[in-house]
Amino acid sequence: MNKKTRSTLGFVSAVLIAGLAFTQLKAEQMPKKELMDKQKLAVATFAGGCFWCTESGFEQLPGVDDAVSGYTAGESENPTYKEVSRGGTGHTEAVQVHYDPTIISYDDLLEAFWRQFDPTDGEGSFVDRGSQYRPGIYYNNEAEKKAVDASIAKYEASGRYDKPFAVEVAPLDVFYPAEDYHQDYHVRNPIRYKYYRYGSGRDQYLEKFWGEDLHYVIKGPMKNEADRMGEKKMSDDVSKVYSKPSDDVLRAQLTDLQYRVTQKEGTERPFSNEYNDNKKAGIYVDIVSGEPLFSSLDKFDSGTGWPSFTRPIDAKHISTKTDYKLLLPRTEVRSAGADSHLGHVFKDGPEPTGLRYCLNSASLKFIAEEELVEKGYEQYVSLFTE
Repeated sequence: MNKKTRSTLGFVSAVLIAGLAFTQLKAEQMPKKELMDKQKLAVATFAGGCFWCTESGFEQLPGVDDAVSGYTAGESENPTYKEVSRGGTGHTEAVQVHYDPTIISYDDLLEAFWRQFDPTDGEGSFVDRGSQYRPGIYYNNEAEKKAVDASIAKYEASGRYDKPFAVEVAPLDVFYPAEDYHQDYHVRNPIRYKYYRYGSGRDQYLEKFWGEDLHYVIKGPMKNEADRMGEKKMSDDVSKVYSKPSDDVLRAQLTDLQYRVTQKEGTERPFSNEYNDNKKAGIYVDIVSGEPLFSSLDKFDSGTGWPSFTRPIDAKHISTKTDYKLLLPRTEVRSAGADSHLGHVFKDGPEPTGLRYCLNSASLKFIAEEELVEKGYEQYVSLFTE
């Protein structure tokens, strides 16, 4: 991430992604943080090369309240970016992740971390070379150290990597937050960030190396057996009631756009879709299975051109996956029963949740309030009469 690297990325990479950057600017304003109890947050420290990229990767995860770019594992006090980037202080660019352990576990953070860089490269990260970009995990206690050691051992034994890990694993000493202009750089300067990220080769490597496994489903904290069995039964019940038809049936029932969006993770055009401006009272269901997903009571105008909601009708009807396939990691939203791609959720929504579920109209079917009983959704009538 040195100045020479950034200045030589060139106009070609800018042209290649300018369209993507332009269409996403409104959707990526400075995000509001999720409304979390700050006293319950834990902090984890990771170094994965350029801290702009590592910060953006972690901030998209459910349960992460904030990620702060900074410097650690060095010798001098209060280092500046200029000093660290020269490689003379011993520090590495790192990120401190503030997260809610009741939503996302330390093991989840490790899985997300491995999907952001090459852990076998100990001499830098992609185009950024030198010890100031070396990878590392800096643990707070023995429990975290054991989790790190176990995770590394698992992947080294898996045969996925053809070289051993070169990640520095050490107790956290002092973490110095970086200068303010480095914080949330991917949000404050999205076009410059995307130029840099594309030119670094990071995403090209990750997509080629991980393939479909770039989609990581957050597992959350460990639960007891009774909780796990209860969740499995709920999931099984949802899948039985709102099952996915065969591919032949889907192709016959859905339009080309609906099929591409729900089955191939496509995205429809903003503003010119069916439900962006819909202000009628009712609920939105999965176009594939009819599973109830969102209510008009939670719909708001996000200005992005896609229908947006602050929350689902019931969390059991949706599932989320972290998607690293684009230049910025995103949290994908899918229906729980038929596993239809719906859209993505972002942390820049209004109260009371601070979330924006940004969905494709092509994934949805609207059931008006006056049709709820006729269409078999009578249990949701009370939403509009209370």
